[in-house]
Amino acid sequence: MATIKEIAALAGVSRGTVDRVLNHRGDVNPQTEEKIMQIVRALDYKPNKAGIVLAAQKKNLKLGVVLLGVGTPFFDDVLAGVHEKAQELAGYNCSVLIRQTEYSLQQQLDAIDGLLSEGINGLAISPYNDSAVREKIDALNGQGIPVVTLNTDIENACRLAYVGSNFYRSGEAAGGLMRLMTKGEVRVGIVSGSRDILCHTERIAGFAHIIAPYPNIRIVDTVNNNDDDRMSFELTKKLLSAHPEINAFYFTAGGVYGGCQAIEAAARANDTTVITNDLVPTTREYIKKGLIAATICQQPFQQGSLPLAILFAYLATGEMPVSENNYVDVDIRIRENL
Repeated sequence: MATIKEIAALAGVSRGTVDRVLNHRGDVNPQTEEKIMQIVRALDYKPNKAGIVLAAQKKNLKLGVVLLGVGTPFFDDVLAGVHEKAQELAGYNCSVLIRQTEYSLQQQLDAIDGLLSEGINGLAISPYNDSAVREKIDALNGQGIPVVTLNTDIENACRLAYVGSNFYRSGEAAGGLMRLMTKGEVRVGIVSGSRDILCHTERIAGFAHIIAPYPNIRIVDTVNNNDDDRMSFELTKKLLSAHPEINAFYFTAGGVYGGCQAIEAAARANDTTVITNDLVPTTREYIKKGLIAATICQQPFQQGSLPLAILFAYLATGEMPVSENNYVDVDIRIRENL
């Protein structure tokens, strides 16, 4: 098996230069880096992972986590995955710093800057879909700080990987469920979270794509509730008042509890089909009651755990993720399979 010393000799560089290339620490001429990597590939070099992980214990690695949706029940399960993985990584002298924000661009940028000031080596983030966040991610990548997006992605950013649902396909699944679970003229109100969160807009796009060939199913209006139950109650109430023809709802994000309360308050629970996402306790109760016909789940625990595993493996051993897009399973729940 080839060694770093042998690679350095063949490349005509120091062992330290080879080490910087293999561990993605920069400060190496691009031509030299490519020469080293050609030798690495030719010799099929495999690092001693056990030794590297032991070395990582001396690095005091710090991983940052920035999540949207403070106060949103869905993220409780994401945080559970983060905390379990953080406990495991603590055994390798790797700490995890967690920040959670509202749907606020400035809050997210401040959270990233705060973690940077604490010396993080990698970042897991559910990103606000804005050019300022994209530029921040690109800047981190340029500094050798890898970024893994989770739960929602961001377009055209230099991130290492994404962990979460394929939200367009999730929206397509919701459209298919709406087609199967309704009859006659179907008028849909969409209650979403935020126009600035890619996963919410992607779900709507997938839903619209699937129902497009069916003229009996039409979207009447779309509102955004920032995953807030009180706002969701008011917006759903206004939708039903302004559009009494609405007989179906698609909730793309949080705020399901408030929306269902509004449907009940309007005495529309018996003639309204509701499709939602995720299986928080209040959603489970409304499925049992029969108001929610189906909900589409997205493995939140895994979304919290896997990004940290990817970041640690990359920083400790140089191991790239198996896939750039790590999609979790789509799990459809109805009353009969809760």
